Amino acid sequence: MTAEIDKHRFPPFPCRMTLDLTGKVAVITGAGRGIGRAVALAFARAGADVACVSRTETNAKQIAEEVGVLGRKSQAYAVDVAKAAEVDAAAEKILADFGRVDVLVNNAGINRDGLLMRMSETDWEAVLTTNLGGAFHFTRALSRGMIRQRAGRIINITSIIGLIGNAGQANYAASKAGLIGFTKSVAREFASRGITCNAIAPGFIETDMTSAINTDLRQKLLEKIPLGRFGQPDDVARCALFLASPAADYITGQVLTVDGGMVM
Repeated sequence: MTAEIDKHRFPPFPCRMTLDLTGKVAVITGAGRGIGRAVALAFARAGADVACVSRTETNAKQIAEEVGVLGRKSQAYAVDVAKAAEVDAAAEKILADFGRVDVLVNNAGINRDGLLMRMSETDWEAVLTTNLGGAFHFTRALSRGMIRQRAGRIINITSIIGLIGNAGQANYAASKAGLIGFTKSVAREFASRGITCNAIAPGFIETDMTSAINTDLRQKLLEKIPLGRFGQPDDVARCALFLASPAADYITGQVLTVDGGMVM
């Protein structure tokens, strides 16, 4: 005869940890394609309403329509995240449209690759002000509301290049490494207000940004990935969904690599 379990001493473990975002509002930058698009759709499937931010109006509207097809409220916002005034105006409109923001995913990013000795000031500044400045602008603009509601999730999409560096990408590596430091500082600053801040460092993901890699280089990169394949945007989106969900309540200031084991 099986002994009856004392439920006071051994309460049932919530093994079906919820990834439900019903009732939440998420803002995703760079939502028009690649990782940002995958995150927007994953969040919508989990029940979140989504503010879709992209530099181009066409891309923003397209993903907003896709989110709407999933039955969630969505709005498109064409914003250059490198410009503080545009971000502040968009943040004000997002709050007016949705009433609150629960999750911010800073994903917008660009690259302007080139050897350091030949890199122009323009290419250096464009990458830093978009990849790092954009996260700063949106976090500053939307964190006030999170502080008032004493709850929020901030997720920054960095890169393994910010961890290991890469020849010909000094500007990109600096921006992504800076984003890691930014993440840890924000995590410490906002922790007492119930706000978590984490980063995801994707490896080589099949997106428009990696599609230009030639065949020989692709093969060399694949040889460095223990899992033997490039990642998919959904691999990153699932990680973002976890960090946005109640399952990650006690995680902050961390960098999760999604890279097939490349930089373990």
